[in-house]
This record gives sequence, C-alpha cells and structure tokens, in this order.
Amino acid sequence: MLQAITFDFWDTLVADDSDEPKRQARGLPTKAETRLQLLSDEIARHHAEITRGQIAAAFKHANDTFNHAWKIEHHTPTVATRLKFAYEFLQIELTPGFDAIVRAVEEMEVEIPPDFCAGVNDALAQLARQYKLGIVSDTIHTPGRGIRRLLETQNILHHFSFCVFSDEVGASKPKPIVFERASAGLGVPLANIAHVGDRESNDVDGPLALGMRAILFTGAIDRGSAHTRAHAVCKNFTELPGVVARLNQK
Repeated sequence: MLQAITFDFWDTLVADDSDEPKRQARGLPTKAETRLQLLSDEIARHHAEITRGQIAAAFKHANDTFNHAWKIEHHTPTVATRLKFAYEFLQIELTPGFDAIVRAVEEMEVEIPPDFCAGVNDALAQLARQYKLGIVSDTIHTPGRGIRRLLETQNILHHFSFCVFSDEVGASKPKPIVFERASAGLGVPLANIAHVGDRESNDVDGPLALGMRAILFTGAIDRGSAHTRAHAVCKNFTELPGVVARLNQK
C-alpha cells in the first residue's frame, strides 16, 4: 500500500525554461548567455590578457565537467564549484567578484521564476490528505534553498514533509542514497513510496531498482513515454490523484 509520494522538481512541478520567454519580454538575454556574460565581465576586469573566446572555452569546459559529474558520476557540483572549473581551465586565481557571480547565478531562476505546471496546487492538496509528500530533485543552477523559496512562493512548500536536494545530500538520481534519504525522512519504507518525475534514467530506473513505484510525468515534456518502464504515465496534474489511486489498488 502506498503511503508516500515523492516528486522531481524540474519539468515535473515546474516547466523548466518557462522563464526564458519572461526574460525575453524584459529584454534580457537567455540564462546561458547571462551566465557567460557575468563570468566574462568579471574575468576581463582583472585579466585583460584573457580573450572573450578563451573565457567562453573555459565556460564550456565548466559546463561539460558538470554534466559528466551529473550524468555519469551522479552528483551535482555546486555553482561555485562549477565556476571554479572555468578558473582552473584558465589557470588563474579566483577574482574579487567571484562570490557575487555565484549568488547571481543561484538567484537567477528565483528572481524570474519558471511556471509551475497547471493544476499542481490542487493535486498536491488532494494527495496530501492521504499520503505523505516529499521531493527528490537534482539541483543544476538553483540550489535547494532556492527551490524551497519557489515552492513557498507558490504556496505549496507546506505540503512536503521532507525534501532531498542533490546539492545538500552530495549525490543525485538515480543513486540509491537520495531515495533512501527520502524514505528515512518521510518515515515510510521504499516499497510504499511512488516517485513522480520526467526522466526515465533518474525518475523511473532509480526508484524501480529499489522496489519503489514509478510514475512518469509528461505534462511538461515527454521524454519517451512510449517506451517507459514506469508503472504509470501521467500527462497532467489534474489526473495525478486518479493515477495514484489506481496504482495503489494494484
């Protein structure tokens, strides 16, 4: 019997990059362009000998290194660590404005937030009456504390009894420890938890390996539901309570 439901955050509770049109409407560059510009301006202020092309190459190296850590080693280096990869690539010491860049990158998606998926508030309120709810999410640029602020602004943070964010636990999905930490924090056995998320490798394969239930969420993006191993597929939050109820009867 299901006792708890855990959720991914990006492309599950919110539509990732739905903030980009908002940035465009304000005349702002994309998030990726802004991050590169912040780094370029800071390094150029202190190292006139380093070209913009070299900084761009260092930025790419930092992102490639992060993605290897995330997708292969299954942990997510912090924003500070990611940017330090760029400085190491250029073989320079951290510049005086480094901490300010880190804060700007970490706050970017909080200041101009992504859109939460339609129906999320009502669905969570309904599910919370019967199940304990938690979050198991990887953090890419916005750390766990920033995601909590987004959840609080949406008035849904109170529904979640426990949150596991990769920057805080030192590991990311599909590593068992992140789901085991959620199980311990919720006080519910893994076998009695269903996880909802959008990525097959992270949100389906990870839970299945631990005897959990898995629900593939396609409301923000469909990453291959036709071939999923998930116990169920959910297209939107309006139907999620029913999907969970049917799964609980199996």
